Amino acid sequence: SPSTARTDRALKMPLYARAGVCHLWLVDPDAQILEVYHLQQDGHWLLLTTLKEDDAVSQPPFDAVSFPLDCLWG
Repeated sequence: SPSTARTDRALKMPLYARAGVCHLWLVDPDAQILEVYHLQQDGHWLLLTTLKEDDAVSQPPFDAVSFPLDCLWG
């Protein structure tokens, strides 16, 4: 949500990196986008993709399953 976006990015993402979480998805229902990140060996997040509207979602670690992103907004 807009009220937690800053916390998600500035506080939680570094915390997840320190904990060794390998994949991170940030979902913004207002903008209807999904950002998919992968933790690099140097501890920095790499943005793999930004999906929008009804793009097909098949991203790690759930890449064995595909679904349209807009099913999250319905």
